[in-house]
Amino acid sequence: MMLSSIKHRNNKQKYYLLNYLSLLIPDFIYRNNLRKKLNSLSDFDLDYIKNRVNYYNKLNKEIKLNKDDESLNNFKIKNFHRTYFFDTYEYTRFFEKRLKLKMLFGDITHSPEIPSIVKSRPINENNQNSILMKLNKIRHFTYTKDSNKFDNKANKLIGRSAITKKHKKRIDFFKMHFNNNLCDLGAINKDTPYPEWLKNKISIEDHLKYKFIMCVEGVDVATNLKWVMSSNSIAVMPKPKIESWFMESKLIPNKHFIEIKEDYSDLEDKIEFYISKPEKCKEIIKNANQYISQFKNKNREDLISLLVLEKYFHFTNQKEKTSNLDY
Repeated sequence: MMLSSIKHRNNKQKYYLLNYLSLLIPDFIYRNNLRKKLNSLSDFDLDYIKNRVNYYNKLNKEIKLNKDDESLNNFKIKNFHRTYFFDTYEYTRFFEKRLKLKMLFGDITHSPEIPSIVKSRPINENNQNSILMKLNKIRHFTYTKDSNKFDNKANKLIGRSAITKKHKKRIDFFKMHFNNNLCDLGAINKDTPYPEWLKNKISIEDHLKYKFIMCVEGVDVATNLKWVMSSNSIAVMPKPKIESWFMESKLIPNKHFIEIKEDYSDLEDKIEFYISKPEKCKEIIKNANQYISQFKNKNREDLISLLVLEKYFHFTNQKEKTSNLDY
Protein backbone atom coordinates (compact mmCIF):
# COMPACT_ATOMS: atom_id res chain seq x y z
CA MET A 1 0.00 0.00 0.00
CA MET A 2 2.83 2.42 0.82
CA LEU A 3 4.55 1.87 -2.55
CA SER A 4 1.20 2.33 -4.29
CA SER A 5 0.61 5.61 -2.47
CA ILE A 6 4.06 6.93 -3.41
CA LYS A 7 3.43 6.01 -7.05
CA HIS A 8 0.38 8.27 -7.23
CA ARG A 9 1.34 11.23 -5.03
CA ASN A 10 3.91 14.01 -4.93
CA ASN A 11 6.77 13.46 -2.52
CA LYS A 12 6.19 15.99 0.25
CA GLN A 13 9.46 15.25 2.04
CA LYS A 14 11.42 15.92 -1.15
CA TYR A 15 9.39 19.06 -1.87
CA TYR A 16 10.08 20.61 1.54
CA LEU A 17 13.72 19.52 1.63
CA LEU A 18 14.53 21.06 -1.76
CA ASN A 19 12.66 24.27 -0.97
CA TYR A 20 14.34 24.75 2.39
CA LEU A 21 17.73 24.07 0.83
CA SER A 22 16.99 26.64 -1.88
CA LEU A 23 16.69 29.31 0.82
CA LEU A 24 20.44 28.97 1.34
CA ILE A 25 21.10 30.31 -2.17
CA PRO A 26 21.41 34.12 -2.24
CA ASP A 27 18.61 35.87 -4.14
CA PHE A 28 21.00 37.95 -6.22
CA ILE A 29 22.01 34.79 -8.09
CA TYR A 30 18.40 34.39 -9.24
CA ARG A 31 18.04 38.08 -10.10
CA ASN A 32 21.18 37.94 -12.23
CA ASN A 33 19.71 34.98 -14.07
CA LEU A 34 16.35 36.58 -14.92
CA ARG A 35 17.31 37.87 -18.35
CA LYS A 36 18.71 34.49 -19.36
CA LYS A 37 15.52 32.78 -18.23
CA LEU A 38 13.31 35.19 -20.15
CA ASN A 39 15.48 34.94 -23.25
CA SER A 40 14.60 31.25 -23.42
CA LEU A 41 11.34 32.39 -25.02
CA SER A 42 12.86 31.58 -28.39
CA ASP A 43 12.98 27.90 -27.40
CA PHE A 44 9.19 27.65 -27.28
CA ASP A 45 6.06 28.41 -29.29
CA LEU A 46 5.67 32.17 -28.75
CA ASP A 47 1.91 32.27 -29.40
CA TYR A 48 1.30 29.44 -26.95
CA ILE A 49 3.35 31.19 -24.25
CA LYS A 50 1.59 34.49 -24.89
CA ASN A 51 -1.85 32.90 -24.65
CA ARG A 52 -1.00 31.19 -21.38
CA VAL A 53 0.48 34.36 -19.85
CA ASN A 54 -2.52 36.45 -20.88
CA TYR A 55 -4.88 33.80 -19.58
CA TYR A 56 -3.37 33.94 -16.10
CA ASN A 57 -2.72 37.68 -16.08
CA LYS A 58 -5.46 39.71 -17.80
CA LEU A 59 -4.12 43.16 -16.92
CA ASN A 60 -4.15 45.40 -19.98
CA LYS A 61 -3.76 48.89 -18.55
CA GLU A 62 -1.62 50.57 -15.92
CA ILE A 63 -2.84 50.30 -12.34
CA LYS A 64 -1.32 51.90 -9.26
CA LEU A 65 -0.94 49.86 -6.12
CA ASN A 66 -1.54 51.36 -2.70
CA LYS A 67 1.39 53.06 -0.98
CA ASP A 68 1.04 50.81 2.05
CA ASP A 69 1.21 47.57 0.04
CA GLU A 70 4.19 45.51 1.13
CA SER A 71 7.24 44.92 -1.02
CA LEU A 72 8.93 41.61 -1.75
CA ASN A 73 11.45 42.56 0.91
CA ASN A 74 8.80 41.68 3.50
CA PHE A 75 7.86 38.38 1.90
CA LYS A 76 9.02 35.95 4.61
CA ILE A 77 8.22 32.30 5.19
CA LYS A 78 7.14 32.94 8.79
CA ASN A 79 4.24 35.10 7.58
CA PHE A 80 2.63 32.59 5.22
CA HIS A 81 1.51 28.99 4.80
CA ARG A 82 4.68 27.16 3.74
CA THR A 83 3.48 25.76 0.41
CA TYR A 84 2.07 29.10 -0.74
CA PHE A 85 5.29 30.81 0.27
CA PHE A 86 7.57 28.34 -1.49
CA ASP A 87 5.48 28.23 -4.68
CA THR A 88 5.49 32.03 -4.94
CA TYR A 89 9.04 32.65 -3.75
CA GLU A 90 10.35 30.22 -6.36
CA TYR A 91 9.66 32.99 -8.89
CA THR A 92 9.50 36.27 -6.96
CA ARG A 93 13.17 35.87 -5.98
CA PHE A 94 14.11 36.58 -9.61
CA PHE A 95 12.86 40.15 -9.14
CA GLU A 96 14.03 43.17 -7.17
CA LYS A 97 13.05 43.31 -3.53
CA ARG A 98 11.65 46.84 -3.84
CA LEU A 99 8.77 45.64 -6.03
CA LYS A 100 5.31 45.37 -4.51
CA LEU A 101 3.14 42.33 -4.96
CA LYS A 102 -0.36 41.87 -3.58
CA MET A 103 -1.05 38.26 -2.61
CA LEU A 104 -4.25 36.49 -1.53
CA PHE A 105 -3.52 32.92 -0.47
CA GLY A 106 -6.00 30.14 0.22
CA ASP A 107 -9.22 29.09 -1.49
CA ILE A 108 -10.19 32.32 -3.26
CA THR A 109 -13.60 32.40 -4.97
CA HIS A 110 -14.02 36.17 -5.44
CA SER A 111 -12.25 38.78 -7.54
CA PRO A 112 -10.22 41.30 -5.48
CA GLU A 113 -10.44 45.06 -5.99
CA ILE A 114 -6.66 45.32 -6.37
CA PRO A 115 -4.66 43.08 -8.75
CA SER A 116 -3.52 40.16 -6.59
CA ILE A 117 -1.75 36.83 -6.94
CA VAL A 118 -4.22 34.00 -6.26
CA LYS A 119 -4.44 30.23 -6.57
CA SER A 120 -8.05 30.29 -7.81
CA ARG A 121 -10.63 32.67 -9.21
CA PRO A 122 -14.26 32.58 -10.42
CA ILE A 123 -14.82 31.90 -14.10
CA ASN A 124 -16.46 35.09 -15.31
CA GLU A 125 -15.84 38.28 -17.28
CA ASN A 126 -14.76 40.33 -14.24
CA ASN A 127 -11.82 38.34 -12.88
CA GLN A 128 -9.01 40.45 -14.38
CA ASN A 129 -7.69 41.45 -10.94
CA SER A 130 -7.16 37.79 -10.06
CA ILE A 131 -3.65 36.89 -11.27
CA LEU A 132 -3.27 33.13 -11.29
CA MET A 133 -0.10 31.33 -10.26
CA LYS A 134 0.60 27.67 -9.66
CA LEU A 135 0.16 27.60 -5.88
CA ASN A 136 -0.09 24.76 -3.36
CA LYS A 137 1.02 22.56 -6.23
CA ILE A 138 2.22 19.75 -3.94
CA ARG A 139 -1.49 19.11 -3.27
CA HIS A 140 -3.20 20.30 -6.42
CA PHE A 141 -0.85 19.17 -9.18
CA THR A 142 -0.63 15.44 -8.69
CA TYR A 143 -0.47 13.13 -11.71
CA THR A 144 -0.80 9.38 -11.77
CA LYS A 145 0.58 6.41 -13.67
CA ASP A 146 -2.45 4.25 -14.29
CA SER A 147 -1.63 0.68 -15.32
CA ASN A 148 -5.29 -0.39 -15.29
CA LYS A 149 -7.01 -0.74 -18.66
CA PHE A 150 -10.33 1.08 -18.93
CA ASP A 151 -12.17 -2.08 -20.05
CA ASN A 152 -11.14 -3.90 -16.87
CA LYS A 153 -12.49 -1.24 -14.50
CA ALA A 154 -15.77 -1.33 -12.57
CA ASN A 155 -18.86 0.18 -14.22
CA LYS A 156 -19.42 2.59 -11.36
CA LEU A 157 -18.64 6.12 -10.24
CA ILE A 158 -16.36 6.34 -7.20
CA GLY A 159 -16.35 9.36 -4.92
CA ARG A 160 -14.49 9.97 -1.65
CA SER A 161 -14.18 13.47 -0.24
CA ALA A 162 -14.35 15.63 2.84
CA ILE A 163 -17.91 16.75 3.54
CA THR A 164 -18.37 19.77 5.81
CA LYS A 165 -21.03 22.48 5.95
CA LYS A 166 -19.01 24.64 3.54
CA HIS A 167 -19.06 21.91 0.85
CA LYS A 168 -22.60 22.64 -0.37
CA LYS A 169 -22.07 21.24 -3.88
CA ARG A 170 -20.81 17.92 -2.55
CA ILE A 171 -23.62 17.74 0.03
CA ASP A 172 -26.21 18.17 -2.72
CA PHE A 173 -24.47 15.50 -4.82
CA PHE A 174 -24.37 13.00 -1.94
CA LYS A 175 -27.98 13.66 -0.95
CA MET A 176 -29.10 12.77 -4.46
CA HIS A 177 -26.79 9.85 -5.25
CA PHE A 178 -25.39 8.28 -2.08
CA ASN A 179 -27.76 5.31 -2.42
CA ASN A 180 -27.48 5.08 -6.20
CA ASN A 181 -26.36 1.60 -7.27
CA LEU A 182 -24.14 3.14 -9.96
CA CYS A 183 -22.17 5.05 -7.30
CA ASP A 184 -19.81 4.27 -4.45
CA LEU A 185 -19.72 7.48 -2.43
CA GLY A 186 -18.31 8.24 1.00
CA ALA A 187 -17.36 11.08 3.32
CA ILE A 188 -13.85 10.60 4.72
CA ASN A 189 -13.79 13.16 7.55
CA LYS A 190 -14.96 11.90 10.94
CA ASP A 191 -16.39 15.32 11.85
CA THR A 192 -18.77 15.33 8.90
CA PRO A 193 -22.28 16.56 9.76
CA TYR A 194 -23.55 13.51 7.83
CA PRO A 195 -22.18 10.48 9.73
CA GLU A 196 -24.41 8.15 7.69
CA TRP A 197 -22.12 8.91 4.72
CA LEU A 198 -18.90 8.09 6.55
CA LYS A 199 -16.60 5.55 4.86
CA ASN A 200 -12.91 4.74 5.07
CA LYS A 201 -10.52 6.81 3.00
CA ILE A 202 -9.16 4.89 0.01
CA SER A 203 -5.99 5.30 -2.05
CA ILE A 204 -5.74 6.75 -5.54
CA GLU A 205 -4.86 3.20 -6.64
CA ASP A 206 -8.25 2.03 -5.41
CA HIS A 207 -10.02 4.93 -7.14
CA LEU A 208 -8.45 3.81 -10.40
CA LYS A 209 -10.33 0.50 -10.27
CA TYR A 210 -13.44 2.43 -11.35
CA LYS A 211 -14.25 3.81 -14.80
CA PHE A 212 -15.77 7.05 -13.51
CA ILE A 213 -14.55 9.36 -10.73
CA MET A 214 -16.47 12.16 -9.07
CA CYS A 215 -14.76 15.56 -9.44
CA VAL A 216 -17.21 17.95 -7.77
CA GLU A 217 -15.75 21.31 -6.69
CA GLY A 218 -15.20 21.87 -2.98
CA VAL A 219 -14.67 25.41 -1.71
CA ASP A 220 -12.82 26.26 -4.91
CA VAL A 221 -11.55 23.79 -7.54
CA ALA A 222 -11.88 20.00 -7.58
CA THR A 223 -8.47 19.00 -6.20
CA ASN A 224 -8.51 15.51 -7.72
CA LEU A 225 -9.26 16.66 -11.28
CA LYS A 226 -5.61 16.68 -12.41
CA TRP A 227 -4.75 13.14 -11.38
CA VAL A 228 -8.09 11.84 -12.65
CA MET A 229 -7.48 13.40 -16.08
CA SER A 230 -3.98 11.87 -16.16
CA SER A 231 -5.41 8.38 -15.60
CA ASN A 232 -7.39 5.81 -17.58
CA SER A 233 -10.59 6.75 -15.76
CA ILE A 234 -12.91 9.68 -16.55
CA ALA A 235 -13.76 12.76 -14.51
CA VAL A 236 -17.51 13.28 -14.04
CA MET A 237 -18.62 16.76 -13.02
CA PRO A 238 -20.70 19.82 -13.90
CA LYS A 239 -19.01 22.58 -15.89
CA PRO A 240 -16.50 24.20 -13.48
CA LYS A 241 -17.23 27.55 -11.83
CA ILE A 242 -13.71 28.15 -10.46
CA GLU A 243 -10.40 28.04 -12.30
CA SER A 244 -6.73 27.83 -11.43
CA TRP A 245 -3.37 27.36 -13.17
CA PHE A 246 -4.99 24.26 -14.69
CA MET A 247 -7.15 26.55 -16.88
CA GLU A 248 -10.41 24.78 -16.02
CA SER A 249 -12.45 27.11 -18.24
CA LYS A 250 -10.63 25.70 -21.28
CA LEU A 251 -11.87 22.16 -20.59
CA ILE A 252 -14.44 21.06 -23.14
CA PRO A 253 -17.42 19.06 -21.83
CA ASN A 254 -17.63 15.49 -23.11
CA LYS A 255 -14.21 15.90 -24.71
CA HIS A 256 -12.05 16.20 -21.58
CA PHE A 257 -14.63 15.09 -18.97
CA ILE A 258 -18.21 13.84 -18.76
CA GLU A 259 -20.46 16.80 -18.06
CA ILE A 260 -23.49 16.44 -15.82
CA LYS A 261 -26.12 19.06 -14.98
CA GLU A 262 -25.50 21.47 -12.12
CA ASP A 263 -28.31 19.83 -10.15
CA TYR A 264 -26.77 16.36 -10.83
CA SER A 265 -30.15 15.04 -12.02
CA ASP A 266 -28.79 13.40 -15.19
CA LEU A 267 -25.90 11.53 -13.55
CA GLU A 268 -27.46 8.08 -13.86
CA ASP A 269 -28.38 8.61 -17.52
CA LYS A 270 -24.86 9.84 -18.33
CA ILE A 271 -23.14 6.93 -16.57
CA GLU A 272 -25.38 4.36 -18.27
CA PHE A 273 -24.80 6.00 -21.66
CA TYR A 274 -21.01 6.00 -21.33
CA ILE A 275 -20.94 2.44 -19.97
CA SER A 276 -22.51 1.44 -23.28
CA LYS A 277 -20.03 3.54 -25.31
CA PRO A 278 -16.52 2.37 -24.33
CA GLU A 279 -14.92 3.84 -27.46
CA LYS A 280 -16.29 7.29 -26.63
CA CYS A 281 -14.86 6.87 -23.13
CA LYS A 282 -11.42 6.00 -24.46
CA GLU A 283 -11.48 9.08 -26.69
CA ILE A 284 -12.25 11.28 -23.66
CA ILE A 285 -9.38 9.64 -21.76
CA LYS A 286 -7.01 10.27 -24.69
CA ASN A 287 -8.05 13.94 -24.87
CA ALA A 288 -7.73 14.37 -21.10
CA ASN A 289 -4.24 12.84 -21.08
CA GLN A 290 -3.18 15.17 -23.91
CA TYR A 291 -4.53 18.19 -22.03
CA ILE A 292 -2.51 17.20 -18.95
CA SER A 293 0.72 16.85 -20.95
CA GLN A 294 1.06 20.61 -21.51
CA PHE A 295 1.76 21.16 -17.80
CA LYS A 296 4.65 18.69 -17.60
CA ASN A 297 7.36 20.80 -19.27
CA LYS A 298 9.06 22.30 -16.20
CA ASN A 299 11.21 24.79 -18.12
CA ARG A 300 8.19 26.14 -19.98
CA GLU A 301 6.08 26.30 -16.82
CA ASP A 302 8.88 28.25 -15.08
CA LEU A 303 9.09 30.70 -17.98
CA ILE A 304 5.32 31.29 -18.01
CA SER A 305 5.34 31.90 -14.25
CA LEU A 306 8.12 34.48 -14.56
CA LEU A 307 6.31 36.22 -17.41
CA VAL A 308 3.07 36.37 -15.42
CA LEU A 309 4.97 38.21 -12.68
CA GLU A 310 6.84 40.43 -15.13
CA LYS A 311 3.51 41.47 -16.67
CA TYR A 312 2.14 42.23 -13.20
CA PHE A 313 5.08 44.45 -12.33
CA HIS A 314 4.89 46.12 -15.75
CA PHE A 315 1.19 47.02 -15.56
CA THR A 316 1.44 48.14 -11.95
CA ASN A 317 4.00 50.65 -13.24
CA GLN A 318 6.91 49.27 -11.22
CA LYS A 319 9.24 47.76 -13.78
CA GLU A 320 10.11 47.96 -17.46
CA LYS A 321 9.83 44.74 -19.41
CA THR A 322 12.89 42.54 -19.60
CA SER A 323 11.40 40.04 -22.03
CA ASN A 324 10.49 40.72 -25.64
CA LEU A 325 7.01 39.22 -25.27
CA ASP A 326 4.27 41.46 -26.65
CA TYR A 327 1.46 41.15 -24.12
